[in-house]
Amino acid sequence: MDYKNAGVDIEAGYKSVELMKKHVQETMRSEVLTNIGGFSGAFSMEKFKDMEKPTLVSGTDGVGTKLKLAFTLDKHDTIGIDCVAMCVNDIACAGGEPLFFLDYIACGKNEPEKIATIVSGVAEGCKQSNAALIGGETAEMPGFYPVEEYDLAGFAVGVVDEKDLITGKDLKAGNVLIGMASSGVHSNGFSLVRKVFNMKKEALETYYDSLGTTLGEALLAPTKIYVKALRSIKDAGVRVIACSHITGGGFYENIPRMLKDGTCAVVKKDSYPVPPIFKMLAEDGDIDEQAMYNTFNMGLGMVLAVDETDVEKTMAAIKDAGEEPYIVGHIEDGEKGVTLC
Repeated sequence: MDYKNAGVDIEAGYKSVELMKKHVQETMRSEVLTNIGGFSGAFSMEKFKDMEKPTLVSGTDGVGTKLKLAFTLDKHDTIGIDCVAMCVNDIACAGGEPLFFLDYIACGKNEPEKIATIVSGVAEGCKQSNAALIGGETAEMPGFYPVEEYDLAGFAVGVVDEKDLITGKDLKAGNVLIGMASSGVHSNGFSLVRKVFNMKKEALETYYDSLGTTLGEALLAPTKIYVKALRSIKDAGVRVIACSHITGGGFYENIPRMLKDGTCAVVKKDSYPVPPIFKMLAEDGDIDEQAMYNTFNMGLGMVLAVDETDVEKTMAAIKDAGEEPYIVGHIEDGEKGVTLC
């Protein structure tokens, strides 16, 4: 009896590392001091010494049951983008610059080519956010996960000068809400999605004119990464007063998280186009409007508040970063919460 007979293939682990190296290398920043394969990743803070009060910000998350679609369609090259996005978007909406990312893959069986494909997506997410992929772990866990399945999670660390933290403390009535378009469902609400739609491969590969693609492709569209857009806004000289990453819990849970006591957000539902995948979800699942806005991003992946004098510059900066902005509402005095109208 040996480890391989027990279900853990050490040689496959070595091969996985070799196959993923080229993807990891593409994410390197000058501050990275270690190579892949070590016991830890080292990252120099030398460049940030000139900040008045350099402050670390961090985020951790996984992809959730969206992975089930990747298993069914045997498509694993974009799911890593979702993992990175869920972490770095949280850092960005606090005003931070993502510095590095580490991933964790747990699987029933280590298939080196599949693992490398997953990591290629992680690397792509890191490149989109200018974060270095400085480490990770692939755990082969036979008997814990089915042979063809895996879980994917990770965490990111970023930096911001304390004075530039986005906290919402100066939010006030009259501030304007700007939303940035999502790519679709992103990585939240898939437990409900999987109840609404037939998750068999044939159904997911069905093309819909209303979607302009297959159902599976629409649902697997990777989560948007908004790091460049928020950096572009800062570079334009605009101060973001408050910001919310619209994740699980939709509008009703996430927008209040950016508000200070005594302020409320008013969002106009017709101020931006709701992607057709959400209309299909609502109709096929007989989901009422309240539940939709309480579960999904409904087409806005990030919502931020700026002074009304900065709206034009903010919209231009977001467009310059390749994202689509919409003026979606405003801030009023009142009980903390969000009103949709």
